[in-house]
Amino acid sequence: MSRIAARFAALKAEGRGALIPFLEAWDPDAATSMAILRGMPGAGADLIEIGCPFTDPMADGPIIQRASQRALKAGGTLAKALAMVREFRGEDTQTPVILMGYLNPILSYGTERFCVDAAAAGVDGLIVVDLPTEEADMLVPFATANGLDIIRLVAPTTDEQRLPLVLNGSSGFVYYVSITGITGTRSASLSDLQSALPKVRAHTDLPIAIGFGVRTPAQAAEAVQVADAAVVASALIETLAASLDADGRPAPDSAQRVLAQVRGLADAVRAARVAA
Repeated sequence: MSRIAARFAALKAEGRGALIPFLEAWDPDAATSMAILRGMPGAGADLIEIGCPFTDPMADGPIIQRASQRALKAGGTLAKALAMVREFRGEDTQTPVILMGYLNPILSYGTERFCVDAAAAGVDGLIVVDLPTEEADMLVPFATANGLDIIRLVAPTTDEQRLPLVLNGSSGFVYYVSITGITGTRSASLSDLQSALPKVRAHTDLPIAIGFGVRTPAQAAEAVQVADAAVVASALIETLAASLDADGRPAPDSAQRVLAQVRGLADAVRAARVAA
Protein backbone atom coordinates (compact mmCIF):
# COMPACT_ATOMS: atom_id res chain seq x y z
CA MET A 1 0.00 0.00 0.00
CA SER A 2 1.35 3.43 -0.94
CA ARG A 3 1.88 6.12 1.67
CA ILE A 4 -1.04 8.06 0.16
CA ALA A 5 -3.43 5.10 0.32
CA ALA A 6 -2.27 4.25 3.84
CA ARG A 7 -2.81 7.80 5.06
CA PHE A 8 -6.33 8.03 3.62
CA ALA A 9 -7.20 4.60 5.04
CA ALA A 10 -6.02 5.68 8.49
CA LEU A 11 -8.00 8.92 8.30
CA LYS A 12 -11.12 7.07 7.17
CA ALA A 13 -10.76 4.79 10.19
CA GLU A 14 -10.54 7.90 12.38
CA GLY A 15 -13.63 9.32 10.70
CA ARG A 16 -12.03 12.55 9.54
CA GLY A 17 -10.90 14.32 6.41
CA ALA A 18 -7.40 15.33 5.37
CA LEU A 19 -5.68 18.69 5.10
CA ILE A 20 -3.29 19.02 2.17
CA PRO A 21 -1.36 22.31 2.37
CA PHE A 22 0.77 23.56 -0.51
CA LEU A 23 4.15 25.21 -0.70
CA GLU A 24 6.21 26.28 -3.69
CA ALA A 25 9.69 24.76 -3.66
CA TRP A 26 12.34 27.46 -3.13
CA ASP A 27 9.86 30.28 -2.49
CA PRO A 28 11.26 32.73 -1.50
CA ASP A 29 14.48 30.78 -0.95
CA ALA A 30 15.71 27.30 -0.14
CA ALA A 31 15.94 27.74 3.64
CA THR A 32 12.49 29.25 4.13
CA SER A 33 10.66 26.74 1.95
CA MET A 34 12.51 23.89 3.66
CA ALA A 35 11.53 25.25 7.08
CA ILE A 36 7.89 25.36 5.99
CA LEU A 37 8.07 21.82 4.61
CA ARG A 38 9.68 20.47 7.78
CA GLY A 39 7.10 22.19 9.97
CA MET A 40 3.96 21.20 8.09
CA PRO A 41 3.40 17.71 9.59
CA GLY A 42 3.68 19.08 13.12
CA ALA A 43 1.28 21.88 12.21
CA GLY A 44 -1.35 19.36 11.13
CA ALA A 45 -0.70 18.57 7.47
CA ASP A 46 -1.92 15.08 6.59
CA LEU A 47 -0.38 15.12 3.11
CA ILE A 48 1.80 17.82 1.52
CA GLU A 49 1.71 19.22 -2.00
CA ILE A 50 4.89 20.82 -3.31
CA GLY A 51 4.80 23.06 -6.36
CA CYS A 52 7.70 22.82 -8.78
CA PRO A 53 8.88 26.19 -10.15
CA PHE A 54 7.97 26.79 -13.79
CA THR A 55 8.07 29.82 -16.05
CA ASP A 56 4.52 29.44 -17.37
CA PRO A 57 2.17 27.98 -14.73
CA MET A 58 -0.96 28.53 -16.80
CA ALA A 59 -3.46 26.97 -14.38
CA ASP A 60 -2.30 29.16 -11.50
CA GLY A 61 -3.48 32.61 -10.56
CA PRO A 62 -1.26 35.62 -9.84
CA ILE A 63 -0.45 34.56 -6.27
CA ILE A 64 1.16 31.24 -7.22
CA GLN A 65 2.57 32.69 -10.44
CA ARG A 66 4.52 35.19 -8.35
CA ALA A 67 5.62 32.41 -6.00
CA SER A 68 6.99 30.50 -8.97
CA GLN A 69 8.81 33.59 -10.18
CA ARG A 70 10.37 34.13 -6.75
CA ALA A 71 11.42 30.48 -6.63
CA LEU A 72 13.00 30.63 -10.08
CA LYS A 73 14.83 33.83 -9.13
CA ALA A 74 16.19 32.06 -6.03
CA GLY A 75 17.49 29.21 -8.21
CA GLY A 76 14.67 26.72 -7.82
CA THR A 77 14.45 23.84 -10.29
CA LEU A 78 12.69 20.51 -10.58
CA ALA A 79 15.87 18.76 -9.44
CA LYS A 80 16.09 21.00 -6.38
CA ALA A 81 12.46 20.26 -5.53
CA LEU A 82 13.40 16.57 -5.51
CA ALA A 83 16.37 17.38 -3.29
CA MET A 84 13.98 19.06 -0.82
CA VAL A 85 11.89 15.92 -0.61
CA ARG A 86 15.00 13.79 -0.15
CA GLU A 87 16.11 15.99 2.76
CA PHE A 88 12.60 15.92 4.26
CA ARG A 89 12.58 12.12 4.13
CA GLY A 90 15.62 12.09 6.38
CA GLU A 91 13.29 13.25 9.16
CA ASP A 92 9.81 12.12 8.08
CA THR A 93 9.12 8.78 6.44
CA GLN A 94 5.34 8.79 6.93
CA THR A 95 3.80 11.98 5.54
CA PRO A 96 2.80 11.57 1.87
CA VAL A 97 4.34 14.11 -0.51
CA ILE A 98 2.84 15.03 -3.87
CA LEU A 99 4.69 17.05 -6.50
CA MET A 100 2.53 19.43 -8.51
CA GLY A 101 3.88 20.86 -11.72
CA TYR A 102 3.81 21.05 -15.47
CA LEU A 103 4.92 18.73 -18.23
CA ASN A 104 7.74 20.71 -19.87
CA PRO A 105 10.23 20.47 -16.96
CA ILE A 106 9.57 16.73 -16.72
CA LEU A 107 10.17 16.28 -20.44
CA SER A 108 13.39 18.28 -20.16
CA TYR A 109 14.48 16.15 -17.21
CA GLY A 110 13.51 12.94 -19.02
CA THR A 111 10.29 11.21 -18.04
CA GLU A 112 11.75 7.86 -17.04
CA ARG A 113 14.72 9.40 -15.24
CA PHE A 114 12.40 11.81 -13.45
CA CYS A 115 10.14 9.03 -12.17
CA VAL A 116 13.12 6.98 -10.99
CA ASP A 117 14.63 9.99 -9.19
CA ALA A 118 11.30 11.15 -7.74
CA ALA A 119 10.62 7.73 -6.23
CA ALA A 120 14.16 7.52 -4.88
CA ALA A 121 13.77 10.96 -3.28
CA GLY A 122 10.59 9.86 -1.47
CA VAL A 123 7.89 11.41 -3.63
CA ASP A 124 4.56 9.55 -3.45
CA GLY A 125 2.41 11.12 -6.15
CA LEU A 126 2.42 13.42 -9.16
CA ILE A 127 -0.04 16.06 -10.32
CA VAL A 128 0.89 17.14 -13.84
CA VAL A 129 -1.58 19.91 -14.57
CA ASP A 130 -1.18 20.09 -18.34
CA LEU A 131 -0.76 16.38 -19.14
CA PRO A 132 -3.71 15.44 -21.40
CA THR A 133 -5.35 12.12 -20.64
CA GLU A 134 -4.88 11.14 -24.26
CA GLU A 135 -1.10 11.59 -23.96
CA ALA A 136 -0.62 10.23 -20.45
CA ASP A 137 1.25 7.19 -21.77
CA MET A 138 4.36 9.34 -22.02
CA LEU A 139 4.52 9.40 -18.21
CA VAL A 140 2.16 6.89 -16.59
CA PRO A 141 4.09 3.67 -17.32
CA PHE A 142 7.26 5.08 -15.77
CA ALA A 143 5.36 6.44 -12.76
CA THR A 144 3.59 3.13 -12.21
CA ALA A 145 6.82 1.17 -12.53
CA ASN A 146 8.32 3.31 -9.77
CA GLY A 147 5.34 3.23 -7.41
CA LEU A 148 4.27 6.83 -8.00
CA ASP A 149 0.57 7.65 -7.87
CA ILE A 150 -0.78 9.65 -10.80
CA ILE A 151 -3.37 12.06 -9.42
CA ARG A 152 -5.87 13.27 -12.00
CA LEU A 153 -7.62 16.60 -12.08
CA VAL A 154 -11.39 16.67 -12.54
CA ALA A 155 -13.20 19.97 -13.06
CA PRO A 156 -16.83 21.16 -13.00
CA THR A 157 -16.60 21.22 -16.79
CA THR A 158 -15.51 17.57 -17.06
CA ASP A 159 -18.31 15.83 -18.93
CA GLU A 160 -19.74 12.83 -17.08
CA GLN A 161 -19.14 10.69 -20.15
CA ARG A 162 -15.47 11.69 -20.09
CA LEU A 163 -14.96 10.95 -16.40
CA PRO A 164 -14.15 7.22 -16.86
CA LEU A 165 -11.47 8.12 -19.42
CA VAL A 166 -9.94 10.80 -17.20
CA LEU A 167 -9.97 8.55 -14.13
CA ASN A 168 -8.62 5.48 -15.90
CA GLY A 169 -5.21 4.74 -14.43
CA SER A 170 -5.65 7.30 -11.67
CA SER A 171 -4.37 6.40 -8.22
CA GLY A 172 -3.78 7.95 -4.82
CA PHE A 173 -6.72 10.34 -4.89
CA VAL A 174 -8.72 12.46 -7.30
CA TYR A 175 -8.13 16.22 -7.27
CA TYR A 176 -11.44 17.99 -7.81
CA VAL A 177 -10.88 21.48 -9.19
CA SER A 178 -13.82 23.18 -7.52
CA ILE A 179 -14.02 26.21 -9.82
CA THR A 180 -13.60 26.99 -13.48
CA GLY A 181 -10.59 29.21 -13.99
CA ILE A 182 -7.28 29.68 -12.24
CA THR A 183 -6.19 29.14 -8.65
CA GLY A 184 -6.88 31.57 -5.85
CA THR A 185 -9.54 33.66 -7.59
CA ARG A 186 -12.83 32.55 -6.04
CA SER A 187 -14.47 29.66 -4.19
CA ALA A 188 -17.17 27.12 -4.97
CA SER A 189 -20.32 27.05 -2.87
CA LEU A 190 -21.13 24.10 -0.63
CA SER A 191 -24.27 23.41 -2.67
CA ASP A 192 -22.18 23.25 -5.87
CA LEU A 193 -19.84 20.74 -4.27
CA GLN A 194 -22.69 18.66 -2.87
CA SER A 195 -24.15 18.47 -6.37
CA ALA A 196 -20.89 17.71 -8.20
CA LEU A 197 -19.09 15.21 -5.97
CA PRO A 198 -21.57 12.30 -6.27
CA LYS A 199 -21.05 12.35 -10.06
CA VAL A 200 -17.33 11.86 -9.53
CA ARG A 201 -17.78 9.20 -6.85
CA ALA A 202 -19.96 7.20 -9.23
CA HIS A 203 -16.84 6.55 -11.32
CA THR A 204 -14.15 5.96 -8.69
CA ASP A 205 -13.51 4.51 -5.24
CA LEU A 206 -10.51 6.80 -4.72
CA PRO A 207 -10.59 9.56 -2.12
CA ILE A 208 -11.50 12.99 -3.49
CA ALA A 209 -9.63 16.17 -2.54
CA ILE A 210 -11.10 19.61 -3.22
CA GLY A 211 -8.77 22.39 -4.31
CA PHE A 212 -8.62 25.67 -6.28
CA GLY A 213 -10.57 28.08 -4.09
CA VAL A 214 -10.26 26.64 -0.57
CA ARG A 215 -8.80 29.52 1.41
CA THR A 216 -10.23 29.72 4.93
CA PRO A 217 -10.64 27.29 7.83
CA ALA A 218 -14.41 27.43 7.30
CA GLN A 219 -14.04 26.54 3.62
CA ALA A 220 -11.63 23.71 4.44
CA ALA A 221 -14.13 22.35 6.98
CA GLU A 222 -16.92 22.50 4.38
CA ALA A 223 -14.72 20.70 1.85
CA VAL A 224 -14.10 17.70 4.11
CA GLN A 225 -17.78 17.42 4.92
CA VAL A 226 -18.49 16.52 1.29
CA ALA A 227 -15.08 15.19 0.18
CA ASP A 228 -12.11 13.40 1.71
CA ALA A 229 -9.56 16.22 1.74
CA ALA A 230 -9.11 19.96 1.39
CA VAL A 231 -6.16 21.43 -0.53
CA VAL A 232 -5.10 24.93 0.50
CA ALA A 233 -2.54 26.71 -1.64
CA SER A 234 -2.98 30.37 -2.58
CA ALA A 235 -3.98 31.50 0.93
CA LEU A 236 -0.75 30.09 2.38
CA ILE A 237 1.38 31.58 -0.39
CA GLU A 238 -0.33 34.93 0.19
CA THR A 239 0.62 34.82 3.86
CA LEU A 240 4.22 34.06 2.97
CA ALA A 241 4.33 36.82 0.36
CA ALA A 242 2.95 39.36 2.84
CA SER A 243 5.87 38.62 5.19
CA LEU A 244 8.55 39.42 2.61
CA ASP A 245 10.33 42.75 2.38
CA ALA A 246 10.42 44.96 -0.71
CA ASP A 247 13.29 42.89 -2.13
CA GLY A 248 11.48 39.60 -1.57
CA ARG A 249 13.56 38.58 1.43
CA PRO A 250 11.85 36.64 4.24
CA ALA A 251 11.34 37.91 7.76
CA PRO A 252 12.68 35.85 10.68
CA ASP A 253 9.14 34.57 11.31
CA SER A 254 8.01 34.04 7.69
CA ALA A 255 7.87 30.25 7.99
CA GLN A 256 6.15 30.41 11.36
CA ARG A 257 3.41 32.67 9.99
CA VAL A 258 2.58 30.09 7.34
CA LEU A 259 2.71 27.22 9.81
CA ALA A 260 0.38 29.06 12.20
CA GLN A 261 -2.10 29.32 9.36
CA VAL A 262 -1.73 25.60 8.65
CA ARG A 263 -2.55 24.90 12.32
CA GLY A 264 -5.74 26.92 12.06
CA LEU A 265 -6.78 25.06 8.93
CA ALA A 266 -5.93 21.69 10.49
CA ASP A 267 -7.97 22.45 13.60
CA ALA A 268 -10.99 23.29 11.43
CA VAL A 269 -10.61 20.14 9.33
CA ARG A 270 -10.30 17.94 12.40
CA ALA A 271 -13.41 19.46 13.98
CA ALA A 272 -15.50 19.53 10.80
CA ARG A 273 -17.16 16.13 10.96
CA VAL A 274 -17.56 16.29 14.72
CA ALA A 275 -19.48 19.53 14.29
CA ALA A 276 -21.53 18.04 11.47
